[in-house]
Amino acid sequence: MKHRKLLRSGKTVSEIGLGCMSFAGFYGPSCVKTAHETLGRARDLGIDFLDTANVYGMGVSEEVIGSFLKDSPSKFTIATKAGIWRDKAHGNRGFNNKPDYLRTELEGSLRRLGLEHVDLFYVHRRDPDIEIEDVMETMLAFKAEGKIGGIGFSEISPATLRRAVRVGTVDAVQSEYSLWTRQPDLGLLNACTELDVALVPYAPLGRGILADKQLDPTTFGDADFRKRNPRFTRANFSHNMERVRAFKSLAADLGITSTALALAWCLARGDRIIPIPGTRTADHLSQCAAASSFDMTDDIMDALESILPVGWAHGDRYSQAQWNGPEGYC
Repeated sequence: MKHRKLLRSGKTVSEIGLGCMSFAGFYGPSCVKTAHETLGRARDLGIDFLDTANVYGMGVSEEVIGSFLKDSPSKFTIATKAGIWRDKAHGNRGFNNKPDYLRTELEGSLRRLGLEHVDLFYVHRRDPDIEIEDVMETMLAFKAEGKIGGIGFSEISPATLRRAVRVGTVDAVQSEYSLWTRQPDLGLLNACTELDVALVPYAPLGRGILADKQLDPTTFGDADFRKRNPRFTRANFSHNMERVRAFKSLAADLGITSTALALAWCLARGDRIIPIPGTRTADHLSQCAAASSFDMTDDIMDALESILPVGWAHGDRYSQAQWNGPEGYC
């Protein structure tokens, strides 16, 4: 497993990370035993970068990681996030970047993880009522106290990133980025490259459509995010699968899984890009890890661009309700 720089301090991590949102049942049922098996496989594969958040199962994902570390101490680099609040009883969601709130949530995350320090701490979504410069001052205070090693933001615009770095070091920006979600190509990727900030793509497998398992939206449970996502509705999904089938055919011709090919494309887009595919199973994680050893070429990148050109996906990446949070910049 190759490594890439995550933090401006020079700290490196495996170039394929593990997104741990699935441990909280975001895409279907999960259990602690299976999650621990997946974490064990990550350790064995050399995947040492874990990504979680306080709201993934309202702390469940962090608790799963914490219990694994307690039973099987491992040298993982761990990122977590705060800044989103949820009222599950009423289905409400909002954002809070106030110092006291972020501090309380960070301390709760550390407690669930069983750690005194987390390597990377993201503001999960920007609170529009608080200036980004003030948020940076809060994050820099956490860093000075030794509670966090690096500062990150999730789903912010290039303009916001440029304002933030004027206050202090930003180590990473997390954003949805894949062969079917290319918005970071419209400014964010350039800003990260210019400012020496890592770009950490979440959902790099297009929420499963680019993976090897055949998806059937009619089987999605009520809790599955994709059930109400425009790209998985009946009309859009059938059009999207026409392109996806050609993509999977190319992967087969190359002797690689479509999972690994999609991640290899991410890796080829820049040397500070560290995708964090989410999975509930150890076997799928092994497919993800194979991307690190794939020999990507310009010809393959050109073929991918032909099969899945920018803007090929039918439907928006979020429904109107799901759009609440990411900063727009296009």
